[in-house]
This record gives sequence, structure tokens and C-alpha cells, in this order.
Amino acid sequence: MKISAAESVVMEALWRREPLAAEEIGAEVAAGQGWSEATVKTLINRLLKKGALSATKDGRRYLYRPKLKRAAYVQAESQGLIDRLFDGRLAPLVSHFSEQRKLTAEDIAELKKLIAEMDR
Repeated sequence: MKISAAESVVMEALWRREPLAAEEIGAEVAAGQGWSEATVKTLINRLLKKGALSATKDGRRYLYRPKLKRAAYVQAESQGLIDRLFDGRLAPLVSHFSEQRKLTAEDIAELKKLIAEMDR
């Protein structure tokens, strides 16, 4: 399932807290993005059509919940990035950040710890 950057903003709001009505989603994301209520509703409808959200009638409104799990989305997006930019390999990605001086001492310590755990 392909989720656009704008749609991911709506999904993040729902991953943080669910269920939410359209107005609640709008209150959480619209101002920060410069979106109107209509834009938020368009994004919700797109996500419904894609099957990323479910909707439950609650009186005169609908409550929305994510059907797509955040972990599955992050996995697909991460793998897509690595495939597109680094030929499916993780080491060149880490090397890129290292060369650009984007890795902090804390990042390096965490990577060393992960590698040590993987070696066990």
C-alpha cells in the first residue's frame, strides 16, 4: 500500500491516538500543515479507499482507526528507501550518514550495540 507524505501525516495522528473524528484529525494536523478542513477530509477519503483506515458511525459523525499498522508502514518505507538509493544494502546507508557527519557519538554507540547483539 502506497501512502503519500500528506496521507502519512493523517496516519501519524491516528497512530498516536485512535479513534478520531475528522474534526479531531483536522485539529491535530491542519494548522501545522496549512491545510483546510476539506483537505483533511480528502486525505481521509483517500486512505479509506486504499484500505489504510476503517470508519465507524458514531451518531452523526464517523470515527476513524488505522487498519495499517505503523510498524508495517515503516518497514515498507524503509526498505523502499534502501532499495531505491542504496541498491538494497544497509551498509552504504550508514556509510553515507557517516561521511556526511550526521552520526552522533550516541548513534555510533547504538549501532555498535546493535551489531554486538546481532553477533551473539
